[in-house]
Amino acid sequence: MSESPKKRRRLKHLSVNVMIPNILTLLALASGLTGIRFAIEEHWEEAVMAIAVAAVFDALDGRIARLLKGSSKFGAELDSLSDFVCFGVAPAMILYLWGMQDGGRVGWLLVMLFAMCCGLRLARFNVALEDDNAPSWKSNFFSGIPAPAGAGLVLVPMILTFQIDTNIFRSPWVVSVFLLGIGAFFVSSIPTYSMKKLRVPQRKLLVTMLGVAMIIAFVASFPWLSLTIFLTIYMISIPFSVRSYRRYAAGGNMDDDIDEDDAEELEPI
Repeated sequence: MSESPKKRRRLKHLSVNVMIPNILTLLALASGLTGIRFAIEEHWEEAVMAIAVAAVFDALDGRIARLLKGSSKFGAELDSLSDFVCFGVAPAMILYLWGMQDGGRVGWLLVMLFAMCCGLRLARFNVALEDDNAPSWKSNFFSGIPAPAGAGLVLVPMILTFQIDTNIFRSPWVVSVFLLGIGAFFVSSIPTYSMKKLRVPQRKLLVTMLGVAMIIAFVASFPWLSLTIFLTIYMISIPFSVRSYRRYAAGGNMDDDIDEDDAEELEPI
């Protein structure tokens, strides 16, 4: 019995607009895997930096896909697989090689648990995308912390040791707290801000670009301090995101936050 034409369909052609975001996703995957290699060689700073680079590529691929109108089901699946490796498996392996080997079987169990929680978080995210009945304002929030943020937060003990000459943060007990805590955040339903629809008024574009340039200069000069500050600010923002989510769930409208005078001036960055 012959297969239907639908089943015989293949990915024969991909436009350039579709390929560019997928290439960025593959670069993120390569960076995450390189982070594991650096950890095996005990180049800890390079390992963390590789995860940070993967996060940058991950942030770019989706935005560029939307700008080029090159989003595809193939790209979405590839992105999820890349996120699991880069922000679930890679950070877990880096922490295991760095400080959890002394934890024995329990240490390995916690490392696996963190990676599994990341996988569950990504699976839930993919399912939520298919919910056509969800209110539009929900797209401004994530359920739980996103994978790149979780990878950064779980690596905070390592980042702190790059700035403070101490082995306290390398203790399996300290690393275990971060693995369990961030893993729990992954699978939680705590709403956190999504910046996918962040828009800037036209008249504030130059000021925003100047601010971004200053941030880039600060990151280039003080990378580890910058990461620590950004991750701290992110954690502080969570209570505010919970409050905003509850307000909109109670009947608010995301558009209420947009000034009427700015409504026609908003452009995506």
